[in-house]
Amino acid sequence: MQDTVITEDRMTTTHHGEAAVPPTARVPSVTACLVTHDRPHYVRSCLESLRQQTVGPDGFDIIVVDSCSAPAVSEELAALVAPLPNARLLRVDRPGASAARNLGAEASEADFVAYLDDDALAMPDWIERIQQVAAKRDPWPGVLAGRVLPVWEAPLPGWWPDSLRGVLSIIEWEGTGEFRTPQVPAGLEPYGVNMIVQRLPLLEMGGFADRLGRVGKLLLSDEDVQVGWRLQDRGYSAWYDSSIVVRHQIQAKRLNPQWLLDRLYWQGASTVATRRILGAPEQVWRELPRRLVVEALTLPSSLLPASSTALLALRWRLAYARGFTRMALMGEQKKRSLPGRLLRALLRRDGEPVIPTLDIGARADEAGKTHR
Repeated sequence: MQDTVITEDRMTTTHHGEAAVPPTARVPSVTACLVTHDRPHYVRSCLESLRQQTVGPDGFDIIVVDSCSAPAVSEELAALVAPLPNARLLRVDRPGASAARNLGAEASEADFVAYLDDDALAMPDWIERIQQVAAKRDPWPGVLAGRVLPVWEAPLPGWWPDSLRGVLSIIEWEGTGEFRTPQVPAGLEPYGVNMIVQRLPLLEMGGFADRLGRVGKLLLSDEDVQVGWRLQDRGYSAWYDSSIVVRHQIQAKRLNPQWLLDRLYWQGASTVATRRILGAPEQVWRELPRRLVVEALTLPSSLLPASSTALLALRWRLAYARGFTRMALMGEQKKRSLPGRLLRALLRRDGEPVIPTLDIGARADEAGKTHR
């Protein structure tokens, strides 16, 4: 039997047998925003999943942000978006996922912007669930996130560490709770592939950090995490609900040791950048000595070819430690010697080092040479 939910201006129906939204609750408006760069084949399937939403095209709108795609791809994207009555296409000529997401938030007029990646497939009740979960919480959360279930383009290799499924942007935990509390598993974080943000608070704090976010093959990340934690630190709820589900197409080309090590290198660098953006650089210096020790102990494993699956437990720890230490030390004042930097780290004295502002392309090229 279906449960009927009465809202202020219309009656909607849910098929899930859960507690109804209070009759006086206003159902929030939602914009679905996907950003893409030169991947129209993924956009096609993502848009099809949005076309099948249970709330219908009048229940939400769609913004597709073309991030510097080639001219031929831009034309293909326009052809994909045109038939959808509730969708529009925007273009940003500044590279990076963060810039594209910020443009989507600026162009939206909805209460929430529901971000998903172009290789994501929204479940048919995705928008409906977002609206229900948000409306039942007073005040509305600043951030919502949910499960991200894998759709494998190729089988996950047996050598892939179980503890590193998350680097493929997979979240399988079932439950609800506030992030960064005992209500959810330790280490659970919101991922941009299925992340819903209250629009005005996002814009008020300046949006996603342009210094983070993936650009081409540069895997600097955590821009989604720092948005969630910054909003939470401002007093907004960052809420997880596993009923909000997307499926994520895991690209076959990522299922190799080289990609995994690259991803872990940039995760180490991203951790440093995020802690600095969140105003906690002392955490970087507390952890730096341990990462330097890990790097020293695991350094011999770097002699193995990048394509090898041998000693991966050592090699991915080395990759993460290298990313962490490179980003930690490159942000210090140039006039300080390396021993001076380490001494300050050991003494936990901090001079609020800046986030590196190197040219993104140069940083990516340098990383490719130094972390192998």
